[in-house]
Amino acid sequence: MCGIVGYIGESDAKEILLKGLEKLEYRGYDSAGIAVRNEEGVTIFKEKGRIADLREAVDEEVAAKVGIGHTRWATHGVPNRLNAHPHQSTSGRFTIVHNGVIENYHLLQKTYLKGIPMKSDTDTEVIVQLVELFVKDGLQTAEAFRKTLSLLHGSYALALLDAGVADTIFVAKNKSPLLVGVGEGFNVVASDAMAMLQVTDQFVELHDKEVVIVHKGSVEITKLDGTVVERAPYTAELDMSDIEKGTYPHYMLKEMDEQPTVIRKIIQAYEGENGDLTIDADILQALQAADRLYIIAAGTSYHAGLIGKQYFEKMAGIPVEVHISSEFGYNMPLLSEKPLFIFITQSGETADSRQVLVKIKELGYPTLTITNVPGSTLSREADHTLLLHAGPEIAVASTKAYVAQVAVLAVTAYVTAKASGKGLEFDLKQELAIAANGIQTIIDSKDVLEDIAEDYLKIARNAFFIGRNIDFCVSLEGALKLKEISYIQAEGFAGGELKHGTIALIEEGTPVFALVTQEAVALNIRGNVKEVAARGAYPCIIAMAGVDEDGDRLIIPHVNEYLTPLVSVVPLQLISYYAALHRRCDVDKPRNLAKSVTVE
Repeated sequence: MCGIVGYIGESDAKEILLKGLEKLEYRGYDSAGIAVRNEEGVTIFKEKGRIADLREAVDEEVAAKVGIGHTRWATHGVPNRLNAHPHQSTSGRFTIVHNGVIENYHLLQKTYLKGIPMKSDTDTEVIVQLVELFVKDGLQTAEAFRKTLSLLHGSYALALLDAGVADTIFVAKNKSPLLVGVGEGFNVVASDAMAMLQVTDQFVELHDKEVVIVHKGSVEITKLDGTVVERAPYTAELDMSDIEKGTYPHYMLKEMDEQPTVIRKIIQAYEGENGDLTIDADILQALQAADRLYIIAAGTSYHAGLIGKQYFEKMAGIPVEVHISSEFGYNMPLLSEKPLFIFITQSGETADSRQVLVKIKELGYPTLTITNVPGSTLSREADHTLLLHAGPEIAVASTKAYVAQVAVLAVTAYVTAKASGKGLEFDLKQELAIAANGIQTIIDSKDVLEDIAEDYLKIARNAFFIGRNIDFCVSLEGALKLKEISYIQAEGFAGGELKHGTIALIEEGTPVFALVTQEAVALNIRGNVKEVAARGAYPCIIAMAGVDEDGDRLIIPHVNEYLTPLVSVVPLQLISYYAALHRRCDVDKPRNLAKSVTVE
């Protein structure tokens, strides 16, 4: 959730930290703060709200060459200035920023910190108070830091300053993402490489339960027991232009417009030497060896997984279960004899999914991660990885990553089916290209979709999305998009399920968005539309060419029935976007949300 930055070098740290936090604000924007160290000590600036608010609070007269920063998504304690990071020890000697959740912080407080008043409601403050306690007991800062870490249960990415130790940032991670960036005469710390591309493209991955002593001229990585770890940096293959809005008013709009290009990139990335679609031979072997696939995901990725189930079962003939990651780890079903676990995650850092991955690895089952971020935690820890090739996605509401997930799942199922001798009567590469063109057609019709949003949702309190078959899976994603950025209560339903209770909620004028793309069930879903219309609903039918009828509000281009989710979701994304604009919501940074869910 939260974002962390750090800098140590020869330049003034303030602007580097602030620019880094701006790039990480998608991770959390409840509050933000920086701490900088110079000869006079450590100075903290922090504010409730966005990085822009923090900028106004920073005193430009305070110059320093060392500093740490944090943008917060609140877990413990309400969003306010007091709970904003950085946090300090009682004496002010130690200053810390933290991403994660310390599960045993109350116990640690009772055991070690009786009589020490806490200034905040956070679990983080316990960490910095423990470090100070152990230093007072005679330990050096590095030793006190290690001892503190050994007591923590939960997840953390940490950066610590000691006012008594110059030219040093103490860093550690467990279950939360963190990188160290290296440069000539400086080094940096960041939750995400994007934050520090402004100064370097060389980064060192950190693994769980590692401690890093960062100086301006060196980086020392050790395990908790002090064992030195040698690890070469990698080059972050990101273009700064990929993470800028350019002329777009919002990242979300930019990312929706990039969707046709993403599909074409995926075709290129998974095209073999003979021109056919292909995947890594080891992944193909793992898929063919499995008697059942278990797709583990959360949120939008879960919705993509539901579509993936359709692909693997109908194309490849492999049974599939799709599970919500936060539930699976604590309520594991009976497993088949030869399962393969597929983790779908845009960031590759989703804590709910990672806790499942850890348990599955302990059981010895094979794992595959489908992610947008190479080198991410789930990618690194799984046996295999398939990349989405979508490029950085900054807006909290996922659009292009979802489309990429669906496309990569289609490629994977198709290649598996072909390798297993399944007779598929279509060329997926060609069909994906047609789908990319179909997405472009919809994107070029933004004015129509803005009119629909204003007509149906400008004053709506709730909305329903219905579909059958694979359209039902897309309706779930359409409802989620509307909820997360416009704050309109919305639900996706299988069309026939409405009669089993939910139709009671239909009132005069209730917007109902119905997807009609599957010929086999087209008449059924149209019957469901008539049922809700008879009870006063305001229906909006989005139909694919070929199964459209007079009176349908929007006709989307015809594509292969397997690939309709790639095209039918786009008008729902854009309708949600324009609904949010008309309701004056913050499209890229919706309330209470963050891009990467790195805490359970």
